[in-house]
Amino acid sequence: MAQELPPYFNIDPDQAQADLGDPTTSASFAAIAAACGRGRDDLASRGLDETGAKSLRLFSTWEITKYLIPVAPAHFRRVLKQNPTLPQGRTETDGGAKWFSLDEVLRLRAFFSTEGAKFKEYRPYRPKGLPAKIVSVANFKGGVGKTSTAAHLAMSAALDGYRVLVVDLDSQGSMTSIFGGRIEDEWSTVFPLIARHFAEAAQSENQARVARGDAPVAIDDTLAEALKITAPSLIRPTHWPNIDLIGAQLNLYWAEFQIPVWRMQARGWKLWDALSDRLAADGVLDQYDIVMLDTPPALGYLTINGLAAADILLVPLGASFLEFDSTGRFFDMLHSTFASIEEGENMAARALGREGLAFEWDAVRAVLTRYDGAQQAELAALMQAYLGPVLSPHRQDFTALIGQAGESVNGIYEADYRDFNRETYARGRQAFDSTYAAFKRLLIGAWRRDELAEMKAAE
Repeated sequence: MAQELPPYFNIDPDQAQADLGDPTTSASFAAIAAACGRGRDDLASRGLDETGAKSLRLFSTWEITKYLIPVAPAHFRRVLKQNPTLPQGRTETDGGAKWFSLDEVLRLRAFFSTEGAKFKEYRPYRPKGLPAKIVSVANFKGGVGKTSTAAHLAMSAALDGYRVLVVDLDSQGSMTSIFGGRIEDEWSTVFPLIARHFAEAAQSENQARVARGDAPVAIDDTLAEALKITAPSLIRPTHWPNIDLIGAQLNLYWAEFQIPVWRMQARGWKLWDALSDRLAADGVLDQYDIVMLDTPPALGYLTINGLAAADILLVPLGASFLEFDSTGRFFDMLHSTFASIEEGENMAARALGREGLAFEWDAVRAVLTRYDGAQQAELAALMQAYLGPVLSPHRQDFTALIGQAGESVNGIYEADYRDFNRETYARGRQAFDSTYAAFKRLLIGAWRRDELAEMKAAE
């Protein structure tokens, strides 16, 4: 019997030429993009309700008492019966399980928090008077689960009772799609916030320029329009009652070209502070508990803004040599970038006798995603040995539930466990519950440190 040859032998040139098709022109890219757009709309529409908007599924009594409100099911039902003004849920069959919207769950949680046992955590820890924590999820290597991790952490925190603002800094807009955002142009993204920050810096610098007899920085129509825009005007609600969104779309990438032009016009502009300054100045950090930033897979100006704004930095990566190697280069670039900014700023600060610049983050953690314990345990252990506490000891396992949720353009927490079974659902969400638990420890620890510092300063 003749041995079968590999498929790359004996390819007929004439047949290959016939299969090749016509040459591709630049106009072909438009047709390909349009086809992808139609496919995207088709896939996205599968998660929409009859009005064409995304809607969040309901939550059963079993799910609420297991994951959301720490009470026994019998006690939960008894409290509802004793308090008819509380949301009573709805049933799909006579005598069937009761189902509640997340908004109703939040109202029930507030009731239990006020009337329930004081030793139980009905609401998550959140010190009064402190601003929201900004969390950036970043890595310049694509495909590491960056957007998925950011989205599921936002959903986990929302289910836990936190108010979350998601900010999409990636012009691909994947995070925006997950939360059902429809962004018309760059004026509905963070672009006008960065433009306004520059315009205000230029106006300030112009005062000094005029005093010196130099020509002022021009405030063109784009900058004049940006000066009218605030962060709250860009925030859109999502199908989650306690998650809001500042979305992204393709034109946001224009910022990567415009920011260096502005920097050349006004060298005193601290471009890395643009996002954090505007969120703080516009009161956003007082309206939310967590601001989750999804950054582009590149160390550009938008990513630098996201990283500089962050209190907590999470860096997802897979347990592979290439991703470990790439992530090491990412941290090396972070060092070079931020050390260079500090050096440039501090040289001027020393000359003027001012306090220098020092970037600081509450916590930086690498997170293993798409983990397969049967295949990657040895490499993961080696990575842990080298990175130590920088690598979160929790590994985010890949399960069938993760894949199926992604296919339906939903997050895992948006998946109805009846589409699987309770055991599969519980096993699938355990990976993300554990990831959230590790993140929540960082969040609470950072808030507590700030709280103690304030108390000490007040003594």
